[in-house]
Amino acid sequence: MARPPAKELTQRELEVMHVFWNDGELTASEVRERLATAGRDLAYTTVATLVRILTDKHFLEQTNTDRPFRYRAVRSFEEVSGSLLGDVVQRVFGGSREQLLVRLLEERRLTTKERAVLEAILREEEQ
Repeated sequence: MARPPAKELTQRELEVMHVFWNDGELTASEVRERLATAGRDLAYTTVATLVRILTDKHFLEQTNTDRPFRYRAVRSFEEVSGSLLGDVVQRVFGGSREQLLVRLLEERRLTTKERAVLEAILREEEQ
């Protein structure tokens, strides 16, 4: 019996999703070109397989019926990143956002811009 497909994204699948989030509706060939331009030169068959897998996982959808097939992201960057981050918080930090924040700040000091964004978020939460 075949193992059911994983719901999580692999590193390569995530790379492909970033192309769709940045550039919108594309063919597998266009995705391959953009990845190659960014320094990730994968075979066309590899990219086409990744697009098919992402379609099967409902991260992408085919938008036409004629070849070459075009695809677009079904799930937004915000939705996917939020889900992945929530999973990290649960699995690594036992659900503690505080521990995540402490660990992030122990790694590297905040830049002025990062501090301003964080302060704005905190002010917004207080209102």
